[in-house]
Amino acid sequence: MMFDETEKEFLEELLITPSPTGFESAGQQVWTEYVNDFADSVESDAYGSAYAKLNTSYDVATIMLEAHCDEIGMIVQHITDDGYIFVNKLGGSDSTIARAKRVNIHARNGIVSGVTGNTAIHLQDKKNGGGEQPKWKDIYVDIGVSSKEEALQLVQVGDPITYADEFDYLSDEIISGRALDNRIGGFVIAQVLKKLNEHRSDLKVNVVALNSVQEEVGGYGARMMSYRIDPDAALVTDVTHATDTPGIDHKEHGLVKLGNGPSIQHGGANHPQIVEFIEEVAINNDITLQHEATSVRTGTDTDSIFYQKTGIPSALISLPLRYMHSPVETASFKDIESLINVMTKSVLNMAPDQAFHVLK
Repeated sequence: MMFDETEKEFLEELLITPSPTGFESAGQQVWTEYVNDFADSVESDAYGSAYAKLNTSYDVATIMLEAHCDEIGMIVQHITDDGYIFVNKLGGSDSTIARAKRVNIHARNGIVSGVTGNTAIHLQDKKNGGGEQPKWKDIYVDIGVSSKEEALQLVQVGDPITYADEFDYLSDEIISGRALDNRIGGFVIAQVLKKLNEHRSDLKVNVVALNSVQEEVGGYGARMMSYRIDPDAALVTDVTHATDTPGIDHKEHGLVKLGNGPSIQHGGANHPQIVEFIEEVAINNDITLQHEATSVRTGTDTDSIFYQKTGIPSALISLPLRYMHSPVETASFKDIESLINVMTKSVLNMAPDQAFHVLK
């Protein structure tokens, strides 16, 4: 495997540091401290999106590498007189898997442990909806107190919540945990930047690695920062659905396999010339790519980036991920390695005056 112990420690710290959407500062601190060792400069904006630069010249094209740092979660919505905490979702959280989980409430004075309540199967009224998918208004957290007054000494309305699940190796190659979507992307762009710095003599363009906030609720961080940076082109990385598990209709969702390489998207916000450029780089470097078709939108920060100002030619290169938006998201080191390689080689092959135009 290509990753040394320091890189693996960075990956694990990045994955286990909670960064629910809108509350990303702890994870961003981990990311910025790491890239600061090899970037020319590291900056952030008012909402916490962070970017690191490699500068070769003021007179060459600027290529932006982008990922998002936030994760889905929950938020304290209401506290009952008995001290139970009702929640709402942050981002695309799934109420189906929200019950009977250990959670961490990130309060101002530290983490408060809790569990999401689940009525025992013996006590469920199956005639009146027992066993059905709960609505978010039905999800509550038990933190072991007996009154609202006790609860308010520990938490308050507006505190974010994440699952307590963290990170594990299913094998030497397969990892699983909470928030691989998309802190894996933050790891990837950091490693690409690190490799580009090591090959500085071959680099012909300026590079900005952007780790954006609030993708899970609308791509707002990427929208603000891509407008500010105004790059000549953008390579975006996020996760995509690995559809090689039971029960998924490939005619409806396509076929992407874990371990078969990163997936490049076609159509929509994806600029056809950049897509073709990446495909050629992959062929020339024996990197296997998978392919997906974009329908209305990519569902990633690519949708927020490509139309800024006069248009930023963009392409999305995705990491296959099983069980997305769950505490057991699963990815392959083999795919991560290939993703880093194809992004690195693509940037190294770009010319100082690199430009992409559909009509020449």
